[in-house]
Amino acid sequence: MPALPSFLVLFLCLHSSLSCPQGCDCPLGSDVVWCDRRQLVAIPFDIPRDTRILYLDSNWITHVPNGAFRGLMQLRELHLAGNLIETIAPGAFRGLGGALRLLDLSGNQLQALEVAPFVTLAWVKLELYDNPWHCDCSLQELMEALPLDTETVDDIVCATAPWEEYIGKPLAHLLHSGINFCVSQQRNTDLAMLLTMFCWFTVVITYVIYYVRRNQAESRRHLEYLKSLPLPRKQSSPEDEVETDTLSTIL
Repeated sequence: MPALPSFLVLFLCLHSSLSCPQGCDCPLGSDVVWCDRRQLVAIPFDIPRDTRILYLDSNWITHVPNGAFRGLMQLRELHLAGNLIETIAPGAFRGLGGALRLLDLSGNQLQALEVAPFVTLAWVKLELYDNPWHCDCSLQELMEALPLDTETVDDIVCATAPWEEYIGKPLAHLLHSGINFCVSQQRNTDLAMLLTMFCWFTVVITYVIYYVRRNQAESRRHLEYLKSLPLPRKQSSPEDEVETDTLSTIL
């Protein structure tokens, strides 16, 4: 009886290692899984746990979700080239073992990337060429933080950039020539803040001038109104009446 649970565990482990995603090829006796050119729109979830090389290139995958490769502790090469990947979740490569040595993301639709998905892949050679990159401060920081493939790093070309003269040029060459996108971005931010403050100051000054002139106009109108009022007649006292009667009697 005690042997039964052990047998079940062994069976499940064997089944998970022999299972193969639908539409993919997993040759017997091989640790390579072929899922390339299968018109896949999502990453399969039932990849064998003992896979060492995984080909997912030339499919229609647009997003790499969190934990997409969790449990593939022996994976050494991950090929995602030639897809339509636009976004990569922060935890996309979380759960991979330390065996990974190559991550190919070339030929996708990546325009920008955060460092977060790659913080645990400091030893992995990354291939990021042939993507429509937007060259800015975040991509510069990514270039400085990641272990990019030295043979293909010059193929990371700016498809768009804050300045037109940088479009079509390799990002590595721009950085080596002294271009600093982060400094330029900070300058642009400071200039925008200065312009915003100037606009607010202009609005406040304009309102103060309007308020003062309005009060002056109202004061003038009020003064002219007071001048237009008739002067009050002086009321005669009893003594004045007595003097008037006396004068009339004398006359």
